Parts: sequence; C-alpha cells; structure tokens
Amino acid sequence: MTILCVRFQLPPMYEAALPGLLGTLEEFTPVVEALPPDGALADLRGAERYFRRDVVELASLIRVRALAWHGVDCAIGAGPGPMFARMALREAAPGEIRVVPEGPRARTEFLAERSVRALPGVGAATARTLCEYGLDSIGKVAAAPLSTLQRLTSARTGRELHEMAQGIDRGRVVPNAVSRSLAAERPFPRDELDPAQHRRALLSAAGELGSRLRALEKVCRTLTLTVRYADRSTTTRSRTLPEPTAHSSALTDAAYRMYEALGLQRARVRGVALRAEGLDPAEQASHQLTFDPVDEKVRRLEEVADRVRKKFGAGAVIPGALAA
Repeated sequence: MTILCVRFQLPPMYEAALPGLLGTLEEFTPVVEALPPDGALADLRGAERYFRRDVVELASLIRVRALAWHGVDCAIGAGPGPMFARMALREAAPGEIRVVPEGPRARTEFLAERSVRALPGVGAATARTLCEYGLDSIGKVAAAPLSTLQRLTSARTGRELHEMAQGIDRGRVVPNAVSRSLAAERPFPRDELDPAQHRRALLSAAGELGSRLRALEKVCRTLTLTVRYADRSTTTRSRTLPEPTAHSSALTDAAYRMYEALGLQRARVRGVALRAEGLDPAEQASHQLTFDPVDEKVRRLEEVADRVRKKFGAGAVIPGALAA
C-alpha cells in the first residue's frame, strides 16, 4: 500500500482551506497531487521507509493532524495505485480509513465483486452500454475479451477498461500546486431555486476571478464550475477556454455555458464556485486579434475599472446586474 486518496470534510463552499490541508500531507511526502475542491492524492513510498510506519499508521497520523491543526476530518482510501486508492475512498465513510487488501488474489477479489461504475473514469453512458450487454460487474468485464470491450466502446476506452478490470493500475501521482488555481465561491443564505440568482452569482464570481488574475498578471486555460445542492451533493464541470484569458467577460460567458449545459430544473442550490486552473504568466499568453471594436472597448474599460477598484475598493465599480 503506497498511495493515499484523501477527501477532506470541508464545510460547504470552503475550498480556500485546501492549501493548508495539503501542507499537512506535504509534512509526510513531497509527492502530493491536489484534487480541488476537497481532495488529494499522496504517494507514501518514501514516507513508509523514512518514518518506519506502514501506510495505515501514516494515514491515521494525517487524519489526527488535520483534525488538530485545521479542525477538519477526512476520509482516506489506501491502495497500491491511484485507481485502487480512489475506489477505496468511495467506500470510506467520513473519518474512516479503507484499505485495499494486499496480494494479487485479494485485489482481484476486491475488484470482481464491485459494479463496473466503481472504476474511475467510467461515466453513466459507458456503464449503461456495458450493463446492456450483461457486463455489470468488474469481474465480468475482466473476463470479457478485449475485442468485445473495444467494439462496445472504443479502441482506447476498451483497452483501458480491460486493464483496470485486470487490476493493472497505470496511474501515478503528479505533484502539482493548488496555487496554480484560483477559486471564487458564492454561497446562498438559503436554498436558491431562481436561475437568475444563480447567474448573478456566477457573474460576480467570474468578475472576482478576472480581477484577481489581472492583479497577479496571470491568465487561466481552464474554468471549472461547482454547483452544491441542498443535500450537500455537488456537480462539477470543466471547460478548456478557446485561449488563455483573464478577461472577465470571457470567464463569465464560459461559466454561463457550463451552467446552462447542466439543465437544472428548479434545483435547490446552496452555492456555486468557479475555479480558474492552468495559470500561466499573462505576458506569455497569445490573444486572437479581432476587428470588433466592442471587444477592444470592453478591455479598455476593464483596465480603467481595475485602476478604480485598486484605489477605491473592490465595490467601486460593479456590473449593473449586481447593483440591485
């Protein structure tokens, strides 16, 4: 057991606490991959030798320190690779540590009895296709010929499904920095059903992200939307932007498109969050030239508004839709 997958039990819309919690993991290993808004992967191969403790003991220490230093509990899954760790985490209750059994035979039994939906990366459409042909468990997928899986899905997906069902985990922990993303959260004081209020929150969050990016002289390549509902469940969608940008209008447009694609019908929304990812220096970003004078005018107005906000405060200039 060398990999941990950790999900911190953060309060609703409290993503800003994640960097400090990642610092707790980095006390044990530098190989930590942030999984915003509330998770992380950690490779403990070196930590087991250095601290002379097994992965379960280290996981217990991490949980205690997260509670003691940050007041945040967590659920932890442990396995020989990221795939097994993620699967173990899915079955872990808050405050629980779940471990995949050791040994090839035990791992095969662990996989065989679980639904095909438990495999990381298997979405609803792929699972539905497999279940229609009776491949509703990982054990059945493992026994199916590779050619059959590729005909039902695609060449690449079929090969990946076949390998995962056989217990072949090619994933690895890629160290990253949560600072390479910026988040803006907009919780509602009560369950909000009005789509107009959802859009106003997105407009406000996108404006904040754009302002912060420009202040840091950064641009983002990907925008992620998280919608949290009254039952504490969440929906997350990501979109790669046509070009890296810190332009508030472009961020707002992308946020609106992701929101509309969700097709929410009278959903009881507790809050929304936008996260700008893949940050790069603004000076290295390219911008597609346009003959539209409106675009150039908006960008110049944005520069003036930034200077006004810097001098008089963030609320000195706001969109008219947020003025009410």
